[in-house]
Amino acid sequence: MSTYFVTGATGFLGSALVERLLARETCDRVYVLVRPASQDKLDRIAARWPRRELVMPVLGDLAEDGLGLSDVDRRRLAGGIDHLLHLGAVYDLTATEEHNSAVNVDGTQRVVDLAAELAVSWLHHVSSVAVAGEHRGVFTEQDFDLGQRFASPYHATKFAAEQIVRSQHAVPWRIYRPAVVVGDSRTGEIDKVDGPYFFFPTFARLAKLPSRLPLVGADLGATNVVPVDYVVDAIDHLAHAAHPPGRTFHLTSPRPQPITEVYNAFAAVAGAPTMAFSLPGPLSAPLRALSDRGLRALSRAAERVPGAKLVFERLGVPAEALPHLTLTATFDSTATQGALAGSGLRVPELREYSDTLWRYWRDHLDPDRARRPRSGGALGGRTVMITGASSGIGRATALAVARHGGIPLLVARRAEELAQVREEITSAGGTAFTYPCDLTDAEAVRAMLKDVLAQHEAVDMLVNNAGRSIRRSLLRSTDRQHDFERTMAINYHAPVRLILGLLPHMTARRFGHIVNISTQGTQVGTPRFAAYLASKAALDAFTRVASAEAHGNGITFTTVHMPLVRTPMIEPTKVYRRLPAASPEQAANLVLKALIKRPTRISLPVGTLGAASYAIAPKAVDRVMNVIYRLGAV
Repeated sequence: MSTYFVTGATGFLGSALVERLLARETCDRVYVLVRPASQDKLDRIAARWPRRELVMPVLGDLAEDGLGLSDVDRRRLAGGIDHLLHLGAVYDLTATEEHNSAVNVDGTQRVVDLAAELAVSWLHHVSSVAVAGEHRGVFTEQDFDLGQRFASPYHATKFAAEQIVRSQHAVPWRIYRPAVVVGDSRTGEIDKVDGPYFFFPTFARLAKLPSRLPLVGADLGATNVVPVDYVVDAIDHLAHAAHPPGRTFHLTSPRPQPITEVYNAFAAVAGAPTMAFSLPGPLSAPLRALSDRGLRALSRAAERVPGAKLVFERLGVPAEALPHLTLTATFDSTATQGALAGSGLRVPELREYSDTLWRYWRDHLDPDRARRPRSGGALGGRTVMITGASSGIGRATALAVARHGGIPLLVARRAEELAQVREEITSAGGTAFTYPCDLTDAEAVRAMLKDVLAQHEAVDMLVNNAGRSIRRSLLRSTDRQHDFERTMAINYHAPVRLILGLLPHMTARRFGHIVNISTQGTQVGTPRFAAYLASKAALDAFTRVASAEAHGNGITFTTVHMPLVRTPMIEPTKVYRRLPAASPEQAANLVLKALIKRPTRISLPVGTLGAASYAIAPKAVDRVMNVIYRLGAV
């Protein structure tokens, strides 16, 4: 029976390795070092492990003296650990040198000290091919310090950490150097975007081009990619095999993968154009040298040139990663392949599992996956929150959304009427949910949004339709300040409150569309509606600013300048009975257009003419509107 102590168990590689250890019949106990702040994460990960009752969390931190272990834990662990597997590390090319050193170097020294103190039988250190730095040529499993330089703090600290393990003689050790680790070759699972995944959004964009478009490639160097299941299976096998101490194993592809080959493997499964042929070596050499210099220059520029880093962020590629797209060394794994002989373990060709990696990324990690068109149409399966949904435009919009396959989230004060709208939708075979709420009550809105986000995976769209209209001249409003405050509360503050409440959620998903129902009165300047139009104009101005700020996050806005609509809101105003008005269904069609087409603005001819006239001749428009006001036509 074997007892293990594992650092980095909440990381992707570490969690997969713990799962393998627990599956061994000879596993007696697995102690995992976990930071107090990561206990919940460990619980979530451990939920899928077999025999999780064998897992014993040990609170600590690689960055703390003595790993932060309590005296009780030290006594409990002393003399009882067969294998200490050290996987905890910072793998972030954007991290500072101090942070890299504190975890990767100082943390490894603390692990080595603990291994000696506890008298563990074996110390297994998971290093990286990064120790080769900028070495050019073959780098064998016996090679270590060849005078190589390091292009980043991460590479330098991985070298320093391995040196610490090699320099100690208290505990027998083995070292494992994985190449660029990608997802599981059988499931595609991975927990973060890294390495070649940085360029998957580019493949998705290129897929819009004709797939038969021939591209010309060049020899821009090579990388070395291995799936996580091979890495953890190999470590599991090698850690328990009868090999002498002091061995280093390259968990790498037996042959380097040219960048053009990697591109074609993913471009083919993404549906993007592939490289039909490559330039001969003599022609590629200058391009490769130019590429190497160019990538380093771009990385430096991102730190120095204002706005340059933003460009890379929009592309999804950290500028710090650009100089490390290719490996200058070629890694010899002959000894490792020999040690694995008879185990059935081999590194699959990238083309054998690239489609699996692509599908997993597309379904789980694509930052724009929420924006992709769906089989049910633009609204198919989309959750659409609609305020003022108990009657009028809101009710008609909810019914229309449901007919188009959307899922309306009905919001209004009147619970009974909301229930009736939901019944109409469900009777027709649709799905809807009701959320009675007073939108002028900030606490009620917060509670409602909390419930919505707990019950639904996403809120894709928001229609701010609820509103209040007041028709009263200014001279008759001099003692009615509350009219202006009431209209502002529901027409402006309420939608802004909802937008701000949903903005972080939509930003995280990089998708959201918000429709704000305004009125063509803001374009015309209709007399007697100062309170109403001012509140709508405030929302229009807010929307214009929010639209610009949120655009880069995949969030879009539409302002619908509605005409007069015959709804319960206008019934108290007798003059409206003589004027032509749209039906709620006609108004809902405008909202539907806003949800499906997502234009910035929807305006009708009367409103557009009013805005243009005022821009050209404002005084003339004022005189005309004053005559209309005195005649009482509106």
